[in-house]
Amino acid sequence: MGASGSGKSTWAASRYRSSEVVSSDALRAVVGSSEYDLDASADAFAVLDQVVAARLRRGLNVVIDTLGLDAQQRVHYLALARAVGMPCVAVLFETPSTVCRERNAQRDRPVPAPVLRAQLAKASTARGVLEREGWDRVEVVRAVDGSRSATRTAGSRTNQAATTGPDVTRRDSGGPEVILQISRFPWGQDPRGWLTAVARAADQAGFAGIALMDHLIQIPQVDRAWEPIPEPWVSLGLLAGLDTRLRLGTLVSPVTFRPPGIMAKLVATLDVLSDGRAFVGLGAGGWEREHVAFGIPFPPPPQRLDQLEVCIETLRALWATGTKAHTGPRVALPETTAYPRPVGRPEIIVGGGGERRTLRIAAELADACNLPSDLATLEHKLGVLHQHCVTVGRDPDTVAVTVLDLPVVGHDRDDTWRRVERLRGRTPAASFARRHHAGEASQHRDRYRTLAERGVRTVFLALADLDGAEDVARLAPVLDGL
Repeated sequence: MGASGSGKSTWAASRYRSSEVVSSDALRAVVGSSEYDLDASADAFAVLDQVVAARLRRGLNVVIDTLGLDAQQRVHYLALARAVGMPCVAVLFETPSTVCRERNAQRDRPVPAPVLRAQLAKASTARGVLEREGWDRVEVVRAVDGSRSATRTAGSRTNQAATTGPDVTRRDSGGPEVILQISRFPWGQDPRGWLTAVARAADQAGFAGIALMDHLIQIPQVDRAWEPIPEPWVSLGLLAGLDTRLRLGTLVSPVTFRPPGIMAKLVATLDVLSDGRAFVGLGAGGWEREHVAFGIPFPPPPQRLDQLEVCIETLRALWATGTKAHTGPRVALPETTAYPRPVGRPEIIVGGGGERRTLRIAAELADACNLPSDLATLEHKLGVLHQHCVTVGRDPDTVAVTVLDLPVVGHDRDDTWRRVERLRGRTPAASFARRHHAGEASQHRDRYRTLAERGVRTVFLALADLDGAEDVARLAPVLDGL
């Protein structure tokens, strides 16, 4: 919203894809003789309204590039967006009148002086009007170059949602550590070369570690069932032999796959071979198909959660010093002769957000938990976790918080949306983009800093379009400054 020459079109073009911007001037050139053909205004606005309504129905961004000075039109756009649950932002340009007049004078067809004067007068009183109209957010642009110089927030649902939730610990850190989670393995004819190249690229890009997904059949959320999904602990042994600084582990290993004692031996061996860089993510397992296919029992959830508790206690017992017998609340071992011992103290991360038992197990027995990266869900789960910590008598700050993030990361807005279209399948583009926080590196970096402020120590980042080392290098800007 602003007078002619205030910089609206330049501002929109510098921030949004051309397909996201619908301009009344551009549409006059389509339905009339040129963008200055005022006789074509009614037809241009009719097309504009069609475009706005169609994009909103699909949940897509629509940037309306008009004067925005007609209150009736603004209320109409607000109603369209409210009907489909889309947030509504007004960008008000308070560009100095002298600048608007200078720009107008340089045009091939300047706006008549009386008309421009009326526009400037209406724009000068617009801020209070906009805030009364009920926009979720009002952005005020004052600078001559069109940069945002002030922001006003008008009590929106969007902003309220971002600030509600439990009172959680805040960190002053610039951001969390980021571990590359590899879930798909398009390695072609050179499995070893592909995996080692990805690991070296991750180390060079600044990742803190690598986590491998632990499944027996590739899961449908990632790839087709006949695509490779290697045994993770064998694969991590290969990576332990590389000259990197990467932490190595799984996210997460179902406790149904391996006896607890074997799990303890696997992690301890990896820790020794990697000079203390091993961690282990553990979960109760949830996919019956792979258990049945490989002849592995798949008991009901309560029994699998019992197995999770037994596994954690067994790991602790077999990693402790000495060889004495262990008798605990869940496990009795006649001896704990388990060599080699871990070099360090491998971190045990419990994956899963079950609020009644899984998060209680994390609060009572684990070093860390793994939660969704969606901010609203995260803050709710943190509230539940902290309450469990209080119940079992543990300081919540001693349970590290990690999240699994599945972002779409593009070089720029156009590249980001090309990736969205390629990956979304039958999911509506806007829903897929929102679910995967589709954006460029700087947006993800800012998002990770926000997660760190909520107490997140580690982000496990998994790319749906990770094809090789070049995709890992593409993520390096996300890590800059974290």
